[in-house]
Amino acid sequence: MYNSILVTLDGSKLAECVLPHVETVYKGCEKPKVTILRVVEPVQLPYGDGMAGITLDMLTTAEADEKAEAKAYLTKMAAKLGKVGIPVQTKVLSGKAADVIVDFINKNNFDLVILSTHGRSGISRWVWGSVADRVLRHVCIPVMTVRAPGCGLLIEE
Repeated sequence: MYNSILVTLDGSKLAECVLPHVETVYKGCEKPKVTILRVVEPVQLPYGDGMAGITLDMLTTAEADEKAEAKAYLTKMAAKLGKVGIPVQTKVLSGKAADVIVDFINKNNFDLVILSTHGRSGISRWVWGSVADRVLRHVCIPVMTVRAPGCGLLIEE
């Protein structure tokens, strides 16, 4: 049914709750292409006196470190899925997560998106937003959202 599946991960254990679902969907299809995406958010600059001593080189290094960490994380997740017979491609992109994910989906021919929802509500959701909600509302393909076990009981990261 699905030929190309996008799985989004943010590096958290909560987001990894989607992996068993990826395995089930993969086994139910005729070997779809699976891509794991991680978006690295822009480095947040401190305001006012917090800027003292920060150089462009420091910011560039911080962003490069974030991307390297994201690549290493995706390599680990790809190996985890590889152990259960699922070959995957990995992709690291930079920008605001929801915007980048929606743009990546729209520019590629995915049939399904699988992502987790952290279960935020109230003020937390208003402040942090919901990447899953924005993806769901802005793409024209099926979106499978998986709530992390116990997500209503967790303290926000």
